[in-house]
Amino acid sequence: MRGLGAGLAMIGAAAMVSFSTPAAQAHPHHYYYAHRYRCHRHVVGGTVLGAVTGGVIGNVITHGHGPGTLLGAGAGAYAGHEIARHNC
Repeated sequence: MRGLGAGLAMIGAAAMVSFSTPAAQAHPHHYYYAHRYRCHRHVVGGTVLGAVTGGVIGNVITHGHGPGTLLGAGAGAYAGHEIARHNC
């Protein structure tokens, strides 16, 4: 009986080792999604920061007229988005 128990234990250990995912294979999957999430956050932040900055600059240039502020915010949002996207 002792030999049978030891044999089953060895088979169980071998099965656990062969069916487990090595750390080297698990890392790229996690790294890819963590990088995408971090990059997405930077792009959103760049877009918002660009829109606020562009709106302020447009407001100053047009002395408080609405269309200039909106145009500046739109241009700033686009510029901030593109800059942040290329820096990821």
